Parts: sequence; C-alpha cells; structure tokens
Amino acid sequence: MVTAVILINVEPAHTAAVAEILSNMPGISEVYSVAGNYDLVALVRVKENETLADLVAEHIRGVDGITRTETLIAFRAYSRHDLDSLFSLD
Repeated sequence: MVTAVILINVEPAHTAAVAEILSNMPGISEVYSVAGNYDLVALVRVKENETLADLVAEHIRGVDGITRTETLIAFRAYSRHDLDSLFSLD
C-alpha cells in the first residue's frame, strides 16, 4: 500500500469545486481545506507507485483550477499507539 499526502494550490474561486472533484477520485481517501501555503490537502492510499503517478499526473493535474501540487510519499506510518509506546516513560 502506498500512502501519499498531496499539497495543492487552487485558484480561490475554485477551491470548493476542486475539493469535490478530488474527493470523488478513486484512491483519494480524504480532502481538507487548510490555511497556510496550500489551499487543499488530499490523502491518497493506492496499491502501487504507478497508480499514484497516474493519479497525480493524469487526473489531479488535469482538474481546472489547480495551479500547483506537491506530493509527499509516506515511508512509514505511526499511529497514536505506536507513538505512545516509543515515548512511554514506563
């Protein structure tokens, strides 16, 4: 399983429409509007890197209103349970 976080800049008038389109794409599990240097964040979970590449290059970048993306591929997941055990004082 490949997990990625995609940071997205959108033309201001298109934020809600882009978020709706992205949230309906296979492989995108969640879309958030955020404050800061980016307008949207999409969480992606797909089976392989090639699927992620197709999703970003062929589908996400083709959405009207998106001006820039930055894809962060996750190497390892840490759940709250994992973090609690790593930093436990017991």
